[in-house]
Amino acid sequence: MKYAFSTLGVPGMPVPDVVRLAVDCGYQGVELRAHPEEPVHPGLVAHERRAVAEEFARAGVEILTVAGYARVAQAGDDEPVYEELHQLLYLAADLGASYVRVFPGGGDQDPAEADATAARRLGVAAEIGADLGVRILVETHDSHRTGADVARIVGAVGHKHVGALWDVMHPWTAGEAPAATHAVLAPYLGYVQVKDIASAEDGTPLPLGAGVLPLAECLAPLGGEGWACWEYEKRWYPDAADLPPLLAAGREHLARLV
Repeated sequence: MKYAFSTLGVPGMPVPDVVRLAVDCGYQGVELRAHPEEPVHPGLVAHERRAVAEEFARAGVEILTVAGYARVAQAGDDEPVYEELHQLLYLAADLGASYVRVFPGGGDQDPAEADATAARRLGVAAEIGADLGVRILVETHDSHRTGADVARIVGAVGHKHVGALWDVMHPWTAGEAPAATHAVLAPYLGYVQVKDIASAEDGTPLPLGAGVLPLAECLAPLGGEGWACWEYEKRWYPDAADLPPLLAAGREHLARLV
């Protein structure tokens, strides 16, 4: 298995420092949070994108994912969502990333309507993803917390450049067992986003193995294949412990589980 971490855990950290942290702690990849408050985002111009890609390439660290915030099921016009998806896809292609992460974002719409909206938009974006060699992954999140929820969308699209990102927290807190989540997402799975939290009611991030999430159960069906990416939500919990001192031990913990 290969290991990555998300820059959500090191908000605002300059790219050279992120790369150095990955190398020093034994991570093969990084999931880059693509937001204007971060060093890497869709507003970067061509030479800035090249510089980021070269920084990672020199160190042999893979840019696994451009983690965007497009909400593919949100109510309203399609055009702003298409524009955001296109920007993320081209950024990922320029950086050499394999994936773009998106959210469902269906809100309180009727589930069938939200599913149809998301599938329609993703079907269009998938053609661009195919041309660029980038796969769009819908995360188990917000309106579509479980694997079954996300599988409805991705299955309806039926395109190999649209898949699923299994954030282990949301299906589990929604009452879906890890084995069930894997069973429905396996045909579409890009990779697994691991984390640990204080309790089902308290999402405060903790070192891997120090909380309540059944990480061993989540990783077991993968058979040691693919990527596990640690998403430590320091950005949303500023009082949580800093991530860098935890990274090496976190990778070792994951390796023991697989």
